[in-house]
Amino acid sequence: MAPRKQQEIFDATLRLVAERGYDGLTVEGVAERSGVNKTTIYRWWPSKAALLAAALVESDVLAFEAPDTGSLRGDLVALVEGVRRLLTEPPGSDVAVAALGAAVRHPELDARRFFADRFAREREIFERAVRRGELAESADPMLIVDLLAGAVWTRAVFRGLPVHDGFAAQAVATVLDGVAGGVPTRDPFHDGRHR
Repeated sequence: MAPRKQQEIFDATLRLVAERGYDGLTVEGVAERSGVNKTTIYRWWPSKAALLAAALVESDVLAFEAPDTGSLRGDLVALVEGVRRLLTEPPGSDVAVAALGAAVRHPELDARRFFADRFAREREIFERAVRRGELAESADPMLIVDLLAGAVWTRAVFRGLPVHDGFAAQAVATVLDGVAGGVPTRDPFHDGRHR
């Protein structure tokens, strides 16, 4: 299948899932919107789950390249900013929230491929940081990504709160520098007033 036609199918798939949810997504609807015969779609993808899983990874709408700013901190801020855009700016936000949300309720969708593909690309950030001496080899890149991306998901999707301009830098600083940030923590019960 021609790459351009494949992208049209993926685009139709993602837009339909954003508009109608996973339950409203049909191969017939994708065929109609993309101008491709449904038997052609079934020849390449045996089910709507397989089609959506492929679209999540291969669509230009959700395209992703790992940032390379020259520093771990800069790369992570750019990465978090990318996740923020993905989850808050249409059309990506409508697609990501609908499709990845559906994956929780529909195991046949298997969103692990999407996350595995993203993490394989994100791993470069950490490999470069180790080579530059910015990160210990024992650091867990997946945990770092989960903490940062999870912060955006929680703030933007689950709590429905705006993600302000400085959020990416603040989240990265919290992960890299720690919550206390070198400042002694204050005990509210022993702060000098209750002696």
